[in-house]
Amino acid sequence: MHKQKITMQNNEATEASNRISESFKRIAPFWPLKNLIAVNPLQGLEDLPIEDALNIGAAYFEQAELPGKMEDVNRETIKWLQVLFDDGQASISMPLKELGLYAAWRQLVVYDSKLHNNDEQKINWLNALPQVAEQAISTCLLRLGIAKKDHAQFLTLMLTTLPGWAAHVKYRTEWAGGDANHSPVSQADYLAVRLIITTLLWPESKELLAWHESALEKSKATPCALEKITTLEDPYHLPLLEKLAAQTCHVPHTPKAQLVFCIDVRSEPFRKALESTDDYQTFGFAGFFGIPVQITDTVKGESYASCPVLLSPKHEVKESPCDHKKCEHALKEHERLAGFKRLYQSLKYNFTTPFALVESFGFASGVWMGLRSFSPKLASLLKTTVTETIRKSYDVVPSLDDTTLAEQCSYAQNVLTMMGLTHHFSPIIVLCGHGSTTQNNAYATALDCGACGGRHGGSNAKILAAILNCSKVRAHLKGAAIDIPETTRFIAAEHNTTTDEMNIYGHHDCSDMQKLKRNLEKARITNSATRLDKMQKGIAETKAASKTRLRSQDWAQVRPEWGLAGNAAFIVGPRDITASLDLEGRCFLHSYDCANDPEGTSLTTILTAPMVVAQWINTQYLFSTMNNVAYGSGSKITKNITGKMGIMQGNASDLMTGLPLQSVYSSDTEAYHQTLRLMTVVYAPMDMLDSFINAQPVLQKLFGNGWVKLACIEPNTRKTYLLDRDFTWQSIH
Repeated sequence: MHKQKITMQNNEATEASNRISESFKRIAPFWPLKNLIAVNPLQGLEDLPIEDALNIGAAYFEQAELPGKMEDVNRETIKWLQVLFDDGQASISMPLKELGLYAAWRQLVVYDSKLHNNDEQKINWLNALPQVAEQAISTCLLRLGIAKKDHAQFLTLMLTTLPGWAAHVKYRTEWAGGDANHSPVSQADYLAVRLIITTLLWPESKELLAWHESALEKSKATPCALEKITTLEDPYHLPLLEKLAAQTCHVPHTPKAQLVFCIDVRSEPFRKALESTDDYQTFGFAGFFGIPVQITDTVKGESYASCPVLLSPKHEVKESPCDHKKCEHALKEHERLAGFKRLYQSLKYNFTTPFALVESFGFASGVWMGLRSFSPKLASLLKTTVTETIRKSYDVVPSLDDTTLAEQCSYAQNVLTMMGLTHHFSPIIVLCGHGSTTQNNAYATALDCGACGGRHGGSNAKILAAILNCSKVRAHLKGAAIDIPETTRFIAAEHNTTTDEMNIYGHHDCSDMQKLKRNLEKARITNSATRLDKMQKGIAETKAASKTRLRSQDWAQVRPEWGLAGNAAFIVGPRDITASLDLEGRCFLHSYDCANDPEGTSLTTILTAPMVVAQWINTQYLFSTMNNVAYGSGSKITKNITGKMGIMQGNASDLMTGLPLQSVYSSDTEAYHQTLRLMTVVYAPMDMLDSFINAQPVLQKLFGNGWVKLACIEPNTRKTYLLDRDFTWQSIH
């Protein structure tokens, strides 16, 4: 009998765990502000055909009004989540938070009179809650009268009626790793808190099930949004395919310099501008350069993953000043600057000291605000000067001690083979990471490198350059038929996508390098004028570079750059098929040579990793444009930062998980970004594509359900084919 009881309890626990997991499948993760990552907001519905997902997603996430009692539940939930997930904004942190959300909340909630209204029965019920979150969930479902067959759906509605905060919980429980340790939470914790608050404030909440069914019926009766999307696609996709198929590949030669950029759409027009200045060849590769690392700044004490979120870091790379004395000096200067910042924050956010702060620094703050508003260039220069006085800048070098020679050789060979850079090496090869520079911009990391986990990519460029400059690595590559001349030097750099400035690391005084720097500046001026014309008409090309820099320094600027707005295609192939085309900064370009990849190994990696990231970016821009309230984050002007980790509209809204209005709209009513699905174009044999699509479930899902369109250009015949959703190919004539 005892064994039977234990078995029943285990079965119930398993069922509860399955229901919790099932409910969270509908939710896409949301990264915090420090490393924002683009995600398809309907990621939890990607197993469905896109037209069905759009209807179901509208019923779950696009309801303009919730039942009034649900709004009350949300308001009380939000106030607790704000203090739990606070990342340094609050002067007093939530007590007991190290125990986890449910364990801490269970002990504190009895003091929340807004929930129990000092009702003795409610207080006693709260005191008697189970210690285990899963058991509390079962208790609440029983008390609310939810039929067992509706448990999973009701739990899902507990999430989708406050989807932004649920998305952040999903990030912390499935993607954050060690970052979530300081505010631990489980999916069961979150649902238990939601259900307990619902039980207290809305005992009749099973009405939510009927409300959702009604919303679903209305959504199904509304014309599907896919029709409008499809109408916009053909005028762009078909002409692009015709232009690509008409290009020819040239005879290989050794250019004066080669530069490897991230596949980011902002790199494409800059590459074209640079290639027009001299005999330069450019390549596209995911900006983490194929090395999944955890980067640790030994001076600042900061550590972060610098690779796509689809991967886990395999190595820790420590960055330090080039010698011991400089390192000690940098540590002291950094601690001095950090001390000033801590002191200012403690004065600003404490209970009483803000009054003294205003009295003491009010006039100076007013002058500073005026300077930042009316002369942002001067303000930026002054800030840089003061910071440099307290903490001088210093160069850092990566340590590869955590990476074996065999691993370095493997990374080097894979990267060069995948992008097709295996012969005709130039004397200068520049590896260009990228990042952005803006002021007063909560969404700044959304403009940084997605392949580097929402960080700048210069560090990854330094790592690969160090590996490829190693003589032992080159000896191994020579044995693999990749013969890099002794005269070839790999150089790391970082492209600033806001200003188009190129920061080249190290000191390189040869004449060819000096000429390349001059041509990079020419490309900057040319590309700045092209990009600026899309944001600020009527600016002369000679003033474009200074104007783009000014936009990056202006703390009132809501559009410092367009980011990846306009993205529409992911092109995998040699640079020759795109070099002469004006792609308008709308294409991700991944270099690839199918002649180097007879088994399709590299192409499989490209389509299951970089292309998936590009699809996340594409869908985030698409849905943020389609419904900026439901899937975006509203206007930058009215936003509030909560806990330094997310954005709310007002002081108690859901977390806003998408892009702001200004990132996708040129005005409050006119969209800048076009709502097109990603078109992936591959320059490779069709039978190669068939073989690994059949072996890759993620590709079957994305192509078969219509989330991504796939086209193939046969290298030998130059015929173009489109993949239908039943995985048959249709020729384009």
